[in-house]
Order: sequence, then structure tokens, then C-alpha cells
Amino acid sequence: MTKELWINLPVKNLAKSKEFFTKLGFAFNLLHSKDGFAVGNKKIVVMLFEEPTFKHFTRHDVSDTKKGLEVLFSIDAESRQEVDEMTNKARNAGGKVFAEPGENQGWMYGSGFADLDGHRWNLLFMDMSKMPKGK
Repeated sequence: MTKELWINLPVKNLAKSKEFFTKLGFAFNLLHSKDGFAVGNKKIVVMLFEEPTFKHFTRHDVSDTKKGLEVLFSIDAESRQEVDEMTNKARNAGGKVFAEPGENQGWMYGSGFADLDGHRWNLLFMDMSKMPKGK
């Protein structure tokens, strides 16, 4: 069975993308790749590849993130404050906030931002004590 998950993302400028994600608090220089960073306790690896390299190994065109998306990356947060802090870090690092922090359904608090290449990321804190009980 699968032991690890590596997410591969095309980027226009590797150095600028690494700087952006470093400002968000992600660390690079992992065992897997100097151009990858880990997310979460399970250490899901996100690897960045400049578009020509990405196109070469996928044998497919790169999606135009100005016209549409193929995926939304969601990251869990430990608190509302962490959602707010990460949203501000993304904005200050040059990302575009497409959903300001706010409450949803009375038990979730989240926001959304696009990175430098238009990939969309969702930040979400779930207060399980307020989650509606099943019927």
C-alpha cells in the first residue's frame, strides 16, 4: 500500500516560489528533494518543478490557473488564530487572498489564498465541539 504522497506542482519561477513558501513557514531541503517541502505531521511532500520540467515528465500541458483549477489544497489549522496568521503571511509574501478568514456553518473557520502561480490553498480550523451531531 502507499506509504507516502508527493504532490508535484508546476511553477514559473522556482526561486520565487521557494521564497514564498518559506515566508509561510514551510522548510525546504528535505531528504526527497531540495525543491520540496513537507506539510503536516504526516509530512506530505510538495515538490516544485519549473513548468518545462513538469511538462516533460507529465507529458501534458500545464493548466492555466487564471482560467480554471484542477485541485484545491486544504491545510488544517489548529486554531482560528493560525488561520488568520497564515492568511496574513500568504498576503504579505505576495499571494492573493480569495476568501478572507471567516466562519462557515458555525463550526468551521477558514480562508483561502492563491500562491504566486495561482494554485489555490484552503486553510481550515474545525471546532469539533461545535460540529453538528449526526441524526
